[in-house]
Amino acid sequence: MAYLEGINLVAAYGVVPILHGCSVDVNKGELAVIVGPNGAGKSTVMKVLLGLLESSDGAVTLDGQDIGSLSPQQRISLGLAFVPQNNNTFPSMTVEENLEMGAFLRDSGLRQTMDEVYSLFPILFEKRKQVAGQLSGGQRQQVAFGRAMMTKPTVMLLDEPTAGVSPIVMDEIFGNILDLKNSGKAVLMVEQNAQQALNIADKGFVLVSGRNEYTGTGKELINNPKVRKQFLGG
Repeated sequence: MAYLEGINLVAAYGVVPILHGCSVDVNKGELAVIVGPNGAGKSTVMKVLLGLLESSDGAVTLDGQDIGSLSPQQRISLGLAFVPQNNNTFPSMTVEENLEMGAFLRDSGLRQTMDEVYSLFPILFEKRKQVAGQLSGGQRQQVAFGRAMMTKPTVMLLDEPTAGVSPIVMDEIFGNILDLKNSGKAVLMVEQNAQQALNIADKGFVLVSGRNEYTGTGKELINNPKVRKQFLGG
């Protein structure tokens, strides 16, 4: 049993079905990625795991506990953290104020956790008094990761963290994601840059029309001729 599991998830937006029994999972200290074409249901899986969208069938478990009936706030308090693709920082606030905003569920240990964030992302300590809107794209993403870490999560859910950035910044962000994984967190990521994501992933899930088309280690999927032809440009 994996630490976080979405099992046979079925979900819809109104009457429009999106997920048709797909499954994903991730363990602590592991990076799992969800890839696939637009409209495959990748971001919908994230919403179901976090409780932002209710599934009509299937289960979501965390450390063996069924959390499918819990609110997003309750799931966050149990260890889930979510970094959305857009609007994931407060641009008019300083780096330090952004991190403080991430601790809304905390009543103690704030400074220790902030020091842990600064240790993982030293540039944020250097820029802590600077407003987030003045930072580079890669640095803003570090602020978003850091703010999510302020809840002391065991699981990081990342929705397309490299969307709209240059290849150099993308490499920087992927390096940051590996740092999160190596710190012992379970990291589950939706990513459009499938080749690059699978290169660093422990496991991958290729979704098509809300179903698991392929599942395997990152290396297995990259070396699968069908996956390469259909999703990785040959």
